[in-house]
Amino acid sequence: MAARGAWVVVAGLVAVATLAGVAAQQRDLQVEKAGPAATAVTIPRSYAVVVGISQYQNMPDRGLQFADRDAESIYSILISPEGGNFRAENVHKLIGPQATLAGLRRELEVWLPSAAGEQDRVLIYFAGHGFVAGGKAYLAPHDLDPARIASTGYPMDALGKVVGSSIKARYKILLTDACHSGAIAPDATAALNRNLLDLDRSLFSLTASRDRESSFESAEWGGGHGIFTYYVVKGLEGEADSNADGIVTADELGEYARRNVREATNARQNPTSDRGSWDPNLPLAYIPRILARRAATLPASDFGALVLEANIDGVEVFVDGKSAGVVSRGKPLKLQGLRPGTHTVKGVKMGYEPDGPREEMVYPGQETTVTIKILYTQRRNKRAAGLLDDGMEHYNKGYAENYRKAAGEFEKALALDPGFSRAALYLGRAYNALFEFEKAERYFRRAIEIDPDYLEARATFGGMLLDLGSFDEAIRQLNAVVQRDPDHALAHSLLAQAFRMKDLYPQSIESARKAIRLAPANPEARFFLADSLRLSGSYEAAQKEYLEYLRLSDYESKLAGKVNYYVLGFLAGIGKKKRAAQQDIWKDLRSLAYFGLGDCDRLLSRPDPAIENYLKALGYDKEDPKVHWGLGLALARKAELSGSPETLPEARRYFRAVIELNPHLAEAEQAKKYIAKIDALLAGQGRR
Repeated sequence: MAARGAWVVVAGLVAVATLAGVAAQQRDLQVEKAGPAATAVTIPRSYAVVVGISQYQNMPDRGLQFADRDAESIYSILISPEGGNFRAENVHKLIGPQATLAGLRRELEVWLPSAAGEQDRVLIYFAGHGFVAGGKAYLAPHDLDPARIASTGYPMDALGKVVGSSIKARYKILLTDACHSGAIAPDATAALNRNLLDLDRSLFSLTASRDRESSFESAEWGGGHGIFTYYVVKGLEGEADSNADGIVTADELGEYARRNVREATNARQNPTSDRGSWDPNLPLAYIPRILARRAATLPASDFGALVLEANIDGVEVFVDGKSAGVVSRGKPLKLQGLRPGTHTVKGVKMGYEPDGPREEMVYPGQETTVTIKILYTQRRNKRAAGLLDDGMEHYNKGYAENYRKAAGEFEKALALDPGFSRAALYLGRAYNALFEFEKAERYFRRAIEIDPDYLEARATFGGMLLDLGSFDEAIRQLNAVVQRDPDHALAHSLLAQAFRMKDLYPQSIESARKAIRLAPANPEARFFLADSLRLSGSYEAAQKEYLEYLRLSDYESKLAGKVNYYVLGFLAGIGKKKRAAQQDIWKDLRSLAYFGLGDCDRLLSRPDPAIENYLKALGYDKEDPKVHWGLGLALARKAELSGSPETLPEARRYFRAVIELNPHLAEAEQAKKYIAKIDALLAGQGRR
């Protein structure tokens, strides 16, 4: 266990009652099949900034092991519907090089105060280093210069002003994890903790350690975490729900973290708190599933642990239906802070029969070793495998008729071999291509149920969720994939799309660039990178990416069997799908790319190339009102720049087309106004 030179700050997360001296009544272990009825709860609208910095630009010798990973875990539990219940677009994430001083100022001082309302909940999470200079405390951004801390660090008094005064949210809190760890002197650590507790007396503050104590991080906690963050995440997953009502409150999370951090470090790390005037019953997480396995009579103070070991490498372990991490031979995974009682455990590895699920008992104050044995390779029914191959021949041809034939073969294969996850996956894909989404979802979930570590199935399911406009759930599914496999190019490409559809352009750009780095020939990642760059105002850069997309996707007559756009979900959410055919989707994306090029040219006051690109877009889709709208604007702009009304009648024709194609669009109302202006101008010149 290594002492960790990290801070963790969580604002808006915990409105905790006084923790010191709270003693829970000790009771005998009782396990019941169900707990009390769930209490109705209203989760407030919530905003968060999540920051994690493991490696520093100017401090290569002071890196942390798990700060980035901690931030990703916090992000995942916050956006989970069985967790923080934050909407994905309301959680801004700064990891590593993104977490600059300018980035922190932008998110903390501009975005959060402008976004949060008086009845909202605000959360700030920071995992990284902190320093003291000239008697003042500072958070260390990625670009901090240790020789110029006062000018390159983020002042704690600035954070106090922002959280205490600028942010008007009803619920806001500060949780801090400060230690010296050779990087910060003991006196400095004490000063940091005092600064955090005294930022604003109206705030609730919880520090992860006392003055002069270290805060630890270790691979021993959930495969690698800061200990404080590990217990915050476990608590929000439901382990902190001491009364088993399906709600994790501020009081429960604070008590859970305090007890477990203290016990796990043999009292070397002791979280402390300063309450303020907050409601201790503020709901932080809502997890009704725990009611099925937990009762209020379980002891609130004694927790246990599972030590998971496996006979082969790369076994993913699921505890109570949630992935707990990956176990390899000789490298056990310890899950601490589990509530006493039965927990279901399942070990899975693609290509093998799973071990479990089975129930394992967790005892108060004890470790229970669970050995996962992956012994048997999955045996495929030869007839089922043949049916899958037959179905694939139809499937790869594209078009609705072939997808229907493929689905018939896949259904036969799955009936013969109910454990054939690949057949379930392609059955989901076939129905997805036929727009039969309920069936598609059923079979995607079936594939994941058969093989929970089937990342291809999970990623494709995320693509379909994008098709349905379920962007938050898609992000959760895809985020699980990239956490398990950071080099999963498809998941990054789909995340780029999901973030684009949520108007989270920086995140979309980051994900698209990761996808391109992993798969340079991936045209769709280029498309969503271009779209997000355009919508961010980077028109020249966007045009380069649109052109690269068009080059990479120039399949023309060779499209069939070359790439299956639809099943990868690349057109999700754009609203232009018409038929279950690869050719149609390819045409839609080509149209959108030329539209993007035209928009960039128009916004750069280059009407002639804009008109040319818009016309190319119409060549693929003559009924897109947005393209007609762009053409009208470009032609009107050309008339303005040239000083001649020559192109105005044509502009009027395209504005009229917008109204005829979709009179309900906002652009249609604007088009009416433009037409009136054009008519007045032309009438004055006798040219109507």
